[in-house]
Amino acid sequence: MPEIEPKDLSLKTMKGIHLWHAPLSSCSQRVRITLAETGRTFESHLVDLEAGEHASEAFQRIHPNGVVPALVEDGRLYIESIDIIRHLARAHTALSIGDADLLALADGAQVDLKLLTFEFLFRGASPPTEEAAKAFQRNHKNAKLKQFHRDFEAGFTKERLDHAVRRTAAAFNVLDARLADGRPYLSGDQFSLTDIAWMPNAHRFSLMGWPFQQTPYLAVWFDQIRQRNSYKTALMDWQSEDVAGLFKSYTDARQTEGRDIHHYGGLS
Repeated sequence: MPEIEPKDLSLKTMKGIHLWHAPLSSCSQRVRITLAETGRTFESHLVDLEAGEHASEAFQRIHPNGVVPALVEDGRLYIESIDIIRHLARAHTALSIGDADLLALADGAQVDLKLLTFEFLFRGASPPTEEAAKAFQRNHKNAKLKQFHRDFEAGFTKERLDHAVRRTAAAFNVLDARLADGRPYLSGDQFSLTDIAWMPNAHRFSLMGWPFQQTPYLAVWFDQIRQRNSYKTALMDWQSEDVAGLFKSYTDARQTEGRDIHHYGGLS
């Protein structure tokens, strides 16, 4: 459902493109990359996820699920990243959907991406205060998201992490098989939304030290994708050096302890 009726009626008066997003949100990255690739400018509305701003009443009147991103274009509200990038691409004939099956696969992969990101990257950050955690549980209306945070605080089971790693590896194998015929992009000769949908995932797993050497065609694709200007302006420029350093330190520490992503799901 790409377009919804906003509860905050002030959104209907907005002109141009307005984007509610977070710097490290992979779904926000998809939308920013699409905007960059289509040459669209936007009014930025940053949502501080660490501070729990997505649990505020004001934001949940913008996005009923209390997650990012949300996009308003000339008073019309769009949610869900795949739906948003499809919407943006319709007005730009040079950017096609690409492979609908791989686009759907990217959409489904978000559950595992989120789980593994929280375990292998975000767990290295300082946890929220007890007061902040309680406020989030009290104010947020998304039951699944609240349960996810409770599970994260309690610690994900190894079985759950193993399943997520195996599903991720299977998805990357699908992409690698598509690229094995020598095509430069996931859907063929032309860069498309399919590539955009997978760009944040490949970047995120590279931060975790994912063994891309096991999917050599995908590794070549990723090396090529990283040269695009949109990768820099819409993804890397929103990732501070401090955050990148924290991720690397945590990943290195887990690797030394034998607890990094290689030790789950049969990767090693």
